[in-house]
Amino acid sequence: MQPDEIVYLGNSVIQHGPANDRVYLMKLDPADLPGIAQDIDELGRQNGYTKLFAKVPASATDHFTALGFETEAQVPFLHKGESAGYFMSKYLDQNRAILTNSDCLAEVLDEANRRAKSLRPQVDDCEIVRLRLGNVDDLAELYATVFETYPFPLHDPSFLRKCMQEDTAFFGILSDDKLMAAASMEMDVDWHCAEMTDFATRPEYRGQGAAAKLLATMERAAIDLPISTVYTIARAESFGMNIVFSRAEYTFCGTLHNNTQIAGKLESMNVWHKPVGSA
Repeated sequence: MQPDEIVYLGNSVIQHGPANDRVYLMKLDPADLPGIAQDIDELGRQNGYTKLFAKVPASATDHFTALGFETEAQVPFLHKGESAGYFMSKYLDQNRAILTNSDCLAEVLDEANRRAKSLRPQVDDCEIVRLRLGNVDDLAELYATVFETYPFPLHDPSFLRKCMQEDTAFFGILSDDKLMAAASMEMDVDWHCAEMTDFATRPEYRGQGAAAKLLATMERAAIDLPISTVYTIARAESFGMNIVFSRAEYTFCGTLHNNTQIAGKLESMNVWHKPVGSA
């Protein structure tokens, strides 16, 4: 399945396409307000998408609420360490808003909360490496192996190269020179925040705490950067990933309904956040 395209709408960055069947406002330029909310609505209707999704600061929410957007998750101090960031959605097809697996999602959160006080795996500094441009082919192969489909083209070395050259730091675990697991810290220097994302572990390496070790390493890296908040958008059906963030003292702050296409299907996503550093 072809990943959705990332383009500019005005000066703001959006992703849209049939894979996720949505418009996603990834990076709002305040200069595009108030018209950007209407522009997204029109783009979604023109293409027959079923969901509109936007990450916006508290100061912009009124423009989106006026067009029928509702808050699905709210992260305190996400915007420059001063005000909340809002994940807002509007459903152009109300069937997409319905959670058909609510019992499963509740069970995942209950288990994550129950396991919150259990110990995190210890990190061996020699085990985690910062991945560089020379690693992009191995990184792309890892993502292609782990994910049948993904909301961003992580299987494409040129896309990974572009991410590394801009604002994303990738970290990995090597075993006998083979990349066994990886994750990324996508930094927003304007908002002073970072998304902990793109976790992938080869099947034969699972059960060894790779995700938790990568997360701890990225958090330590974030402390030395102008970042005040880290967050994640995790698969809401994944016991493992939600437990990783709960155990790392992240706070759950909302579920994005049927939001992201991963492994061939639309999945709901949980948002978790944590304060770090002193930006």
